[in-house]
Amino acid sequence: RFTPHDAFSQFPVAGYFQQSNIMPRKCIVGGNWKCNPATIKEANDLIKAWKKNVSSYDKEKVDVVICPPALWLFNLKEQLSELGFSTSSQNVSKTGPGAFTGEWTAESLVDLGLSWTLIGHSERRVKYGETDADTAAKVERCQEQGLNVIFCIGETLEEREGGKTDEVNKRMLAAVLPKIKDWSKIVIAYEPVWAIGTGKVATPDQAEETHAAIRAYLKTAVSAKVADDIQIQYGGSVTPENCKELIGKPNIDGFLVGGASLKPTFMDIVSACGPSKLSELWPAYQAKMEKEGCNEAAIAAFKYNLGVLASGANVMIPESAIDPVESLMDYEQIKVKPDSSLLKQTVVLKLNGGLGTGMGLDKAKSLLTVTEGNSFLDLIAKQVGSMNKQFKTKLKFMLMNSFATSADTLEALAEYKDLGKGSELEFVQNKAPKVTASDLTPATWEKDSSQEWCPPGHGDLYPAMLGSGTLDKLLKKGFKYMFVSNSDNLGATMDLKILAHFASTGAPFMMEVATRTDADKKGGHLAKDKKTGALLLRESAQCPEEDEKAFQDTGKYKYFNTNNLWVDLVALKACFKANDGSVPLPVMKNAKTVDPRDKASTKVLQLETAMGAAIQCFDGATALVIPRSRFAPVKTTNDLFALRSDAYTLTKDFRITLAEARKDLPPDVKLDGMYKFTDAMEKLIPNGPPSLIDCKQIVVEGDMSFAKDVIIKGSVTFKNSGASKEVPSGTYEDKTVDL
Repeated sequence: RFTPHDAFSQFPVAGYFQQSNIMPRKCIVGGNWKCNPATIKEANDLIKAWKKNVSSYDKEKVDVVICPPALWLFNLKEQLSELGFSTSSQNVSKTGPGAFTGEWTAESLVDLGLSWTLIGHSERRVKYGETDADTAAKVERCQEQGLNVIFCIGETLEEREGGKTDEVNKRMLAAVLPKIKDWSKIVIAYEPVWAIGTGKVATPDQAEETHAAIRAYLKTAVSAKVADDIQIQYGGSVTPENCKELIGKPNIDGFLVGGASLKPTFMDIVSACGPSKLSELWPAYQAKMEKEGCNEAAIAAFKYNLGVLASGANVMIPESAIDPVESLMDYEQIKVKPDSSLLKQTVVLKLNGGLGTGMGLDKAKSLLTVTEGNSFLDLIAKQVGSMNKQFKTKLKFMLMNSFATSADTLEALAEYKDLGKGSELEFVQNKAPKVTASDLTPATWEKDSSQEWCPPGHGDLYPAMLGSGTLDKLLKKGFKYMFVSNSDNLGATMDLKILAHFASTGAPFMMEVATRTDADKKGGHLAKDKKTGALLLRESAQCPEEDEKAFQDTGKYKYFNTNNLWVDLVALKACFKANDGSVPLPVMKNAKTVDPRDKASTKVLQLETAMGAAIQCFDGATALVIPRSRFAPVKTTNDLFALRSDAYTLTKDFRITLAEARKDLPPDVKLDGMYKFTDAMEKLIPNGPPSLIDCKQIVVEGDMSFAKDVIIKGSVTFKNSGASKEVPSGTYEDKTVDL
């Protein structure tokens, strides 16, 4: 056990700190890499590994300062800053600018945008002969330039065994005290030299006693305020295993870490000093998800999403962060020839998790009748059959169902024997816990515990594929390419021309986009990251209110995501591996009540992701402008109303496409809110929808129904403020009709 030296014995060390009313000091953790690792690639890989766990610490509770080798300071500064870390030099010259070969000055560090440096590390003192006078001169230079200093002190084994621990610390401190004018720029690191890199470590009580003695000395030598405020780190074989007990001591304010800072588990040390909200919340969520039987991929995905929420990170994408995409390759510009042999390596996947509750349904939306007595599922099955017949192959087809749509869907598709069954045909989307809005704890609802869970958005495609084993099964069977789209988009069929193009580019990910019109201005759009130039997707939920006008500017942001995506499955597997079992998609918050039918129930947040947002997770991801004929989705009764009209046609291969006369522009349908549900819409068009082949916009306001043979041309508004009336047969063009 350390014994305070006689020089400190006059100070009532323990009593002073037990009785004083000291405000809590913010922790600070330093990582001194010395001349490690061997290459900058290893350094970059280490930072990437840290990034996976950056949500485990709270930036308000702990500062982190990393000291890379001098040659990498500028290269790594921005990456470290993205983690909330500061970058520090390991040394600084005692001179200013001039003829001093091999030195770097405080002025140079400031010019590089650095704000920290180490001074007085034992290796500088022992191996390079640095004296107390040298360290004093360096501290003085840093004070003049406004640089923060981690000032290292500590005794050798010989000095310790000679009972000189406190004498050595006092001598090293006394040399610099006259040079310090601004104590807010100073951190002290006590590093017993005998413990650095040896695996030996002072016991928590030993370290605490020496830290208290240092603080007591500063109280007398400088002031009580400095003694109270100064942060004192401990250094010497600090590890994730021993740091928790050490940081529990009142006079230890953090660590200066050597070898352990070169490992991914360095984040465990940082988290021990300043645990994040996620660290506090996660055990309850993990227990809940494991009890529910959620797989590892689902748990990893939700933990990432919760970490983003708990960190308080801004999930918005403001105008200042993005640029518009000026041009992209067009479908008509594809030169590569279609290659049907690629079908053997390709899986077609339809997302089929939606219940269509927004349209008044309590079953899979894909069971809705679309045209000529066919539901979405009927048409999808017939499309696959048509492809198999055309290319004399058996196209691999799969569905991602939800726990709410699986049974109905499998029953409806049972008659289509060639599609397969069970796990060969489907895997099921994960579910995620709802988050209590007030304190971010897991939401509970005793009346119906099923209401505590929600679908995590279609971005769950990726972890659901991994967790269900589907991704590995497909890879094992030789599948490389995946074409994925929504089940309610009947224009999204396998296109050999696009498949051949995607395969020829070698891109890991490709998004089909279409040119935005006024009908699309409220949906997500493609953009470029201003920093990297990489493509990204901005959804309406990610747009700040003040940027709404720019978001809806279809002249500026020309392209929208059709949710027709092409994914290289090998690249997807590699993405999981690189990101610790998750795809780091942007997180969106959806405010609800725990029981959506009870608006007085607990307010919750549903954390959701979009599968198209993965475009920013793959280096080299690209996009292709497609004809509007490949985009015919049904999200609302407005869409279904249009889809049933003559503005769309059913092709011989069971695709629904815009009629040629529409020239890729869909009619803009705006039905009164009273027709939000499908049963109400059916009453609106008992004789079928009006002709919309030449319609630009149709607006329906009030209670009415359409007679047979109604033709709409241009922009027409129908109004009725009284009892239900019928719109008579005939042609209506560019007018308002008040019934």
